[in-house]
Amino acid sequence: MLDYLATDYGGAVKGGIVVSASEYAEQREFAMTVRRRLAGLPPTKDSPALLAKADTLVASITAKAAPAIVAQEAHGLADALLKAYPIPTAPAHLPDLARGARLYQHQCAACHGATGHGDGPVGLTLSPHPVNFTDQARADQRSALSLYEVISQGVQGTPMASYASTLPTADRWSLAYYVGSLAYQKEAGAGADRWQHDAAARAQIVDLKELSGARVAQLAATLGTLQARAIMGYLRTHPAAIQTQAMTGIALARGRLTASLAAYRAGAKTEAAQLALSAYLDGVEPVEPQLNARDGALRAQLETAMGAYRTALSHSVPVATVTQQADVIDGLLARAQEITADTSSDATATFVGAFTILVREGLEALLVVVALLAFLRKAERPEALRYVHAGWILALVTGGITWAIASYAIAISGASRELTEGLSSLFAAAVLLCVGLWMHQKSIGGRWQAYLKEKMAAALNQRSAWFLFGLAFISVYREVFETILFYAALWSDGQEVWLLGGIAAGALVLSLIAWMLLRTSRRLPIGTFFSASSALIALLAIVLTGKGVASLQEAGWVAVRLAPAPHIELLGIYPTWETLLAQLVLVLLLGVGFAFNVRRRRKPMGSPASSNERALCQEQERV
Repeated sequence: MLDYLATDYGGAVKGGIVVSASEYAEQREFAMTVRRRLAGLPPTKDSPALLAKADTLVASITAKAAPAIVAQEAHGLADALLKAYPIPTAPAHLPDLARGARLYQHQCAACHGATGHGDGPVGLTLSPHPVNFTDQARADQRSALSLYEVISQGVQGTPMASYASTLPTADRWSLAYYVGSLAYQKEAGAGADRWQHDAAARAQIVDLKELSGARVAQLAATLGTLQARAIMGYLRTHPAAIQTQAMTGIALARGRLTASLAAYRAGAKTEAAQLALSAYLDGVEPVEPQLNARDGALRAQLETAMGAYRTALSHSVPVATVTQQADVIDGLLARAQEITADTSSDATATFVGAFTILVREGLEALLVVVALLAFLRKAERPEALRYVHAGWILALVTGGITWAIASYAIAISGASRELTEGLSSLFAAAVLLCVGLWMHQKSIGGRWQAYLKEKMAAALNQRSAWFLFGLAFISVYREVFETILFYAALWSDGQEVWLLGGIAAGALVLSLIAWMLLRTSRRLPIGTFFSASSALIALLAIVLTGKGVASLQEAGWVAVRLAPAPHIELLGIYPTWETLLAQLVLVLLLGVGFAFNVRRRRKPMGSPASSNERALCQEQERV
């Protein structure tokens, strides 16, 4: 229905004037039906946004907006709908165009005509008349996916019936691709050469899923209408070209960057932003482990520069400025392409990369787990230790499952990876903020003694024990997730022995650090332990906040504005205002919390709480 709105609305309204009352009434009815059906779908987190987009579409049609605006809104809502309620959007195998042509003559020619002009002998007697598949203006708005859906479901209120029960899925896809090529048969011949030599075109369509959802109107912003028609005609007729000439890695990133800049120059800002985000997530992110192992500084430069470029696109920065940024990024990508082009990875780089990533990421998780274990031992609650151990062990097991899934089952997208890292980091930072303030409170004024004597039994009940389990699991899995994906990407570089050596060396170093921390914590007076632990956990919360916001920036959820600050990834410091301000807010919260704890310490000495604490202190001194 949304596809028909995008395609047919132009025949009802021109220049803000209704030129076909019956067609306009149908368009309004379709829009309202879409709104009602969306409201009737099982609710998801995206439901409010979908309904808001539907309301905007209804309002645009009511206001007789320009066809281009209605088409953009209808297609945008359709894309959002597919993300919220995923269905298969591409054929499982390459469509058979010869099979599609035979099916068309057998199933469709009587209505749509032998050549697709909508002039079949049966079609001339129907009302409304069958669609003319050779009408390029109309075909420009159609994707192979939308044609497949019409073939599968039919169109209510028209003679177009559903073929879901009479044609297998593969046949419906073959028929959809053949029908989608009829409007571009003249241009398809020139499309082969253009597809082979146009990097921006190949960067926009890299697999069958993207080809199935592509429309000429969508590609025209970056390629021009004539070139988009030629390429679309060629690819729908020869879909195998996608597999033989597909772009991946840094080459894909450079192509999508070029396409993004072209779209921005053409005024298609939304398309430009989407291509820019894809340039990082689909082009750079998959090869980030190799790049990080060989030139971590270059990888960090790319992350920051590409994030700033996306922010510039969304803030309507002058074209000259955006072009300059894109040129700088392309230069960085060219260097990255040279570095990652050699498939025979350097053994030393692999070993150092594997060692560094495990120590760097593992240290953060280790500090949290060691602090929890040391606290429980100081509190003489050994029965709760098993919850912490279960948490970090389960995190490692889950990490192994993640490795298997990422290697053999499905590909974890760059966006999913960054969102998982970002959200889990911010969640862990929030928990550590609370834990750090609590430990600081117990470290002053002798309160740790009152806590251990009077509150420990109630505090470490079943609920608190499961809280310890959850904190240990989240803290460790957040680091394991990133580390596992890093190793999975390096595993196929031909340096497996050196990779395993780096992992073993890193694990040994982490074991020694854990032993030293636990041994040191046993010797610390409990008041000093609480003070040191509160400072350490507060620092970890600040680090995780910076890393969490940085990951959300890479996923495109948070803008990137460059700041005059160093890039110190180990401390979670990034040269962007968003990460620095988030960390500043956390520092302020910690400062206010610590100050409040100190102020509470200064009670009149005659108060009951003070008397109890002094009595406990005296008793502890006698012991």
